[in-house]
Amino acid sequence: MPAYLKLFPGFLLITIIVEILSLYLWNNDIVTYKIYNFFTAFEFCFYLFILKKIINSLRVRKIIAYSIFPYFAVSFINILFFQKDSFHSITYSLGCLLIVTYSVYYFFELFQSPKSIRLTNEPSFWICSGLLFYYCCSFPFLGLTSLLSTMPKILLYNVQNILVAINILLYSSFTIAFLCKIQIRKYTLR
Repeated sequence: MPAYLKLFPGFLLITIIVEILSLYLWNNDIVTYKIYNFFTAFEFCFYLFILKKIINSLRVRKIIAYSIFPYFAVSFINILFFQKDSFHSITYSLGCLLIVTYSVYYFFELFQSPKSIRLTNEPSFWICSGLLFYYCCSFPFLGLTSLLSTMPKILLYNVQNILVAINILLYSSFTIAFLCKIQIRKYTLR
C-alpha cells in the first residue's frame, strides 16, 4: 500500500468528527461556517500534500511543497481578518484552483508515461479523479457563496443536494482507491 494511503484513515476520522460536530451545532441553531473555514483550509493542505506524494516530477513536487504553507497562511489570515463573518469563498476558490491544477498535471504525467498502467488498480488515479471532479463541481457553488445567500430557498436546497451528491462521489473514489489495492485470494476446495 502506498505511504500516502496510510494517512487517509486519520484524515477521514477528522472529517467524520467535523461533520458530526457541525451537524450537532447546526441542529442547535449555531453557525458552522467557522468550523468549515478552518477545516477546509486544513483539507486543502492535506490534499496538496497527497498530490505532492502522487506526482512524479521533482520540480512540480517542490512547487506543491512550497505552496502548502503560503496557502494555509493566506487562508488563516483571510478567515481571521477579512471573511471572518462568512464562508471563506476567496481562499476556497484558490484552494480549488490549486487542487484542480495539480490533479490535471497528474493526468498529464499519467498520459505521458511510457509504461502502461492498469488504472483500475491504481489508487492515485481514483484519488485524483475524485479530487478533480469534486473541486471542479464545487468551485462554482462554494466559490460564490456570497451570491447564494440571496437565492430562493428551493434553489439553495437543490445546490445542497448537488453538493451532497458530488461529496458522495468524492468519498466513493477514495473508497475505491483503498479497495483496489486489496488482493483477493481465490481458494479452491479439494
